[in-house]
Amino acid sequence: MLEELKKKVYYANMRLRDEGLVVLTWGNASAFDPETGLVAIKPSGVSYGMLKPRDIVVVDLDGKVVEGRYRPSSDTPTHLEFYRSFKGVFGAVHTHSAEAVAWAQAAREIPCYGTTHADCFHGPVPVTRYLSEAEVAGDYEGNTGKVIVKLFRDKDPLAQPGVLVAGHGPFTWGKDVMKAVDNAVSLEEIAKMARNTESLAVSRSAKELPAYIGEKHYSRKHGPNAYYGQGGK
Repeated sequence: MLEELKKKVYYANMRLRDEGLVVLTWGNASAFDPETGLVAIKPSGVSYGMLKPRDIVVVDLDGKVVEGRYRPSSDTPTHLEFYRSFKGVFGAVHTHSAEAVAWAQAAREIPCYGTTHADCFHGPVPVTRYLSEAEVAGDYEGNTGKVIVKLFRDKDPLAQPGVLVAGHGPFTWGKDVMKAVDNAVSLEEIAKMARNTESLAVSRSAKELPAYIGEKHYSRKHGPNAYYGQGGK
């Protein structure tokens, strides 16, 4: 079932490892097939070195396992919230990459200090609130997704394709699972750049990029008149 989708999810997970975004079993990637309403996701706790395409688990949007010999990732309920709520999102990634996690543990959004950030994210990378004790004691992973979705109620998830969960780590998404991986790579790099910017600005506060420059860099790649790359004007 969905063999091609399972292969894509497998290769996306391998790419997370190859990009240095995951260690041990810390992370997962998934993809959503809108025609069947099914999701393919990494199994829980399986080493990346042992993972095979056949190990990828298929679940429905209620989290019921449709195919697979393993339990799906423990973060599956969070991914499902994205697919139920974010229009145009068909791939999602969660990592514990060090730079992005540092900002999440500081419960800080990542300010847009430069054009590299603006090329990838339309504005600061937001951070959620801490989950309440009741939310953690209940459906923890599902409530994590709900907190993220609520934060993006007035945001375009494809323009700001990632978030930091306070005290936890980053989630990214995209129009497919490989784009979600791209966004995870970008998020880790801009997290590092932002930290370095602040460390160099010890004698004065680091200044955020002027909004008009950020808008230019985002729109030239993603706006209606985008001209970056080979597909635009």
